[in-house]
Amino acid sequence: MPFHMRFGADDLLRCRFGISPLWETHQALYTLLRRERHGYHLPWLRRMREAVDRLDLTRMSLLAPAASGGYHPDFLCPPPVGPLSSFEDELTRVRATDPAVVHAELARSMADTPGAAESMHGRALLADPERALAELTGLLEQAWLTLLAPDWPRLRDLLEADVAFHTRRLAEGGLERLFADLHPRLVWSDGTLTITNRGDHVRELGGQGLMLVPSVFAWPEVIGGFDAPWQATVIYPARGIGGLWAEPDTETSDALVRLLGPNRAAVLSALDEPASTTTLAHRHGLALSSVSAHLSVLRAAGLLTSRRHGHQVLYERTPLGMALAGR
Repeated sequence: MPFHMRFGADDLLRCRFGISPLWETHQALYTLLRRERHGYHLPWLRRMREAVDRLDLTRMSLLAPAASGGYHPDFLCPPPVGPLSSFEDELTRVRATDPAVVHAELARSMADTPGAAESMHGRALLADPERALAELTGLLEQAWLTLLAPDWPRLRDLLEADVAFHTRRLAEGGLERLFADLHPRLVWSDGTLTITNRGDHVRELGGQGLMLVPSVFAWPEVIGGFDAPWQATVIYPARGIGGLWAEPDTETSDALVRLLGPNRAAVLSALDEPASTTTLAHRHGLALSSVSAHLSVLRAAGLLTSRRHGHQVLYERTPLGMALAGR
């Protein structure tokens, strides 16, 4: 059953990318509830076992329909309003939700999970939507602080690298090129973006355009929707999640170490994906000032290039740097 998003002339000019720490937190909680999502994230799950045990996911489990096309409450994760909002700002928007909207969307979501609305916790959520909102946002905040915030620089770098890659694809070939490999279930044809197996629904974008949000934890799904007045949004798995939790290869060639020195060689060898100074410092256990100095030398030698994305500068290897690193 397909979900169609129909573009008008104005919508073609209003497609943009956003990164949402709130969405990542929300999807991380769903990942905890769904074993089919665990594959790429097992190292993270093992590391976070004690923190996960302290979370009460009972209420959230009622809002995570297993069936494809099931409804998730829109108010819990509204589309991001900018390229990179803070978690605090996003959560403030959620906490301001009208209780009537909370009740309506909770009821709609639980209707997709048999028995959810009739359960003890389901009845409690529906009976007091203000308290339900406070409990759910409290869970999101706790999950962010314990599960996501410590690793956010690493996650943010991967998400920003994904946006940079797909922005280039968009510039090279328009929406057709962009959607060609964004996700196997996304099909672009005749001004319509279709998500296959995602409910039977048609959304006229109406000049608002489309928000595209890469996600670490959405894999293997592509998520689309948001009824008006929300902007239509597609959440898709970010590139590079396969190596997200892997520790970098610390074995660099002896020749490269002799040429560049151990730390500079390690930084160059580990840049399989664009990364920021902060991420590289965390990855290699080095001071920010030391990493910054190494990056400056490598860039001056023509081995790295850098570009600003949002508030960060991302570094990646040039073809010469790739050849020297043996990648």
